[in-house]
Amino acid sequence: MPRRTPLVIGHRGAPGYRPEHSRSSYDLALELGVDAVEPDIVVTRDGVLVVRHENEISGTTDVADRPEFADRRTTKTIDGTEHTGWFAEDFTWDELSTLRCRERLPEIRLSSASFDDEQRVLRLRDVLDLVRAGSLEQGREIGVVLEIKHVTYFASLGWDVAAMVDAELREAGWASGEWPLTIEAFESTVLYALQDRGVVAAYVYLLEASGRPFDLLTAHGKAALTYRQTAAPAGLDQLAGRVDGISVDKRMILAPDKLGRTSGPSSVVADAHDRGLRVFTWTCRPENRFLIPQFRGSGGPSAFGDWEAEWAVIRDAGVDGVFVDHPDLGVAFFRS
Repeated sequence: MPRRTPLVIGHRGAPGYRPEHSRSSYDLALELGVDAVEPDIVVTRDGVLVVRHENEISGTTDVADRPEFADRRTTKTIDGTEHTGWFAEDFTWDELSTLRCRERLPEIRLSSASFDDEQRVLRLRDVLDLVRAGSLEQGREIGVVLEIKHVTYFASLGWDVAAMVDAELREAGWASGEWPLTIEAFESTVLYALQDRGVVAAYVYLLEASGRPFDLLTAHGKAALTYRQTAAPAGLDQLAGRVDGISVDKRMILAPDKLGRTSGPSSVVADAHDRGLRVFTWTCRPENRFLIPQFRGSGGPSAFGDWEAEWAVIRDAGVDGVFVDHPDLGVAFFRS
């Protein structure tokens, strides 16, 4: 059953105001009233699950300015794409814990960047514990929407990420339905593995606007369904009963034309609902840089455009959850 109003999910906390995945980013998201927060997890050299959007960490920490780690800079192929930088799996947790968080988009979010280098990197356990504490303090249930990154890549390094997540959730008291938990990934195989392990959660399959999931591409080559094929009615038929929902790039709902204009929401939300699947979308942001061209205004990339108009199209599509970088705006808009 679709929700009356969508879940408002603090995307990596409140990164419109504080560096993503920092303690203050999560604390602020809870203070501003989100229904849940979304940590992304990657793996350290010694098998600790840490909260970073990607395993390449130079854009969100001070690692590039730390001479003791200069020799860790390297080039790797992650999910078929070459990246150069510093990678979480080349550091122990003790080493990573000395790093400090930085704003990923300092040219867009100057205020957030003013909090650079003040807060340490967090583990998944830190976020699970702070959300539980925040729920008890506020007297309401606050959820975690856990995104698991690069599972096939980490498996190539010898890590069974599903087993690691299972163990962490059980140790933290989040695996048996005690607290509202959603698990999401761009690779369906890890979702099914955690279902088989009995982790009680809502399972949501993340879908990009283009490309193929790396786990299925690795296993089946170009015979693997693309994300767009998965979001079509025939693909959704295969997901019904296997997962609880999908989470789509907002462009799949807005469906802008070549001039960047939307004529209203696409059918993807209705198609999924017809099959009993919930639909989340990412990411609702107010800055011109992130809006489709129709809704951009003056003042440059960091200025707020007509975000209410873009968000209204998403709201009117009937989505069940939205990821937001500015939780106060998301709570005010989507609960009104």
